[in-house]
Amino acid sequence: MEFNSQESIFKIQSGIWRSFSRFMLINLGIASTLMVIFCPTCFLSWQGIKILFPDFLYSLAITIAMSYGGNVVENYYDRRVSWVNHPVKRLLLTGFTYLSYAFVVSYILVFLFTWLTAKIQITNIPWLNLAEYALQPMVIAIIIMAIFTTRSWLMEWRKSAIEAEQLKAEKLASQYQSLKDQLNPHFLFNSLNVLSNLVYESADKSAAFIQKLSRIYRYVLEAQKEELMELDKEINFAKNYLELQKIRFEESLQFSIKIENPNGLIPPLSLQLLLENAIKHNIISAENPLFIHIYRKQNNLWISNTFQPKTSQSEPSTGIGLQNIKMRYQLISTQEMEVIQTEEEFLVKLPILEFSP
Repeated sequence: MEFNSQESIFKIQSGIWRSFSRFMLINLGIASTLMVIFCPTCFLSWQGIKILFPDFLYSLAITIAMSYGGNVVENYYDRRVSWVNHPVKRLLLTGFTYLSYAFVVSYILVFLFTWLTAKIQITNIPWLNLAEYALQPMVIAIIIMAIFTTRSWLMEWRKSAIEAEQLKAEKLASQYQSLKDQLNPHFLFNSLNVLSNLVYESADKSAAFIQKLSRIYRYVLEAQKEELMELDKEINFAKNYLELQKIRFEESLQFSIKIENPNGLIPPLSLQLLLENAIKHNIISAENPLFIHIYRKQNNLWISNTFQPKTSQSEPSTGIGLQNIKMRYQLISTQEMEVIQTEEEFLVKLPILEFSP
């Protein structure tokens, strides 16, 4: 415990020393630059440097006082007045406070410089003239205030922008998770409806359906955790799902899957929702078999089925399907799904997304 405490103290001291060194180097650079501008020829001889040295100390004192005051004023108002919420108020308060500070400090430094270098009595000091000299460092003060104000505004704007993006990302993630949470109970609900019908038709079919359903449901639980799923896994799931449905419909349900390029991503269980809707809302019989085709065209996955809608629904609808897929695409991509309905065909085009780098 004692060792950790000493280490923490050492880190704090090191940080303070680095900040102080950086602060002094910056102000030494500013003061030196002012001297070069004020008297560039003075640096050509040792005598000129000696003559310029008092002015250099004065400039250094001014820049240190202005920089320190600017930092203090900005830190004080950073905790009290926001640039984002009250920009005008913040600018006026910062300007008035800092310029007032700069004038008072400049006046004191001018007085000390005059008293020490001119060696005059306090009673003989021209106080009004000192006020005029005190206005000269205000140019430096205004420049420093502009630098600190710009820095403070940019940092707070950046902080607000990052927080806004984080909140947006959290909101989108929450919305996307809510949509995925619909999938598990939705799949189970519809599967149980199918099973309840099969129980009355055939015990053998029911048993086969339950065995295959247990394997498929494992994938549903895994896919629910993912934001995007590999296309080949979704295609494999779709094949198993359609084979599961053939236990119920036998030759009344026909399907073909032709995917030459299995690379890419789509939202998980998108195919299951589309296939489920096709089976639920269309007539499937020996006289009117349902044909489902899944194939890829460039960067889109096409899912089509013969359009032969039921006149009445024997199974209750949960209201989840196309809208769920559409909203998930909107939350994770700029691409949108496309739905095309004709008198004979119902077609959905799902954009195939690229792998994240």
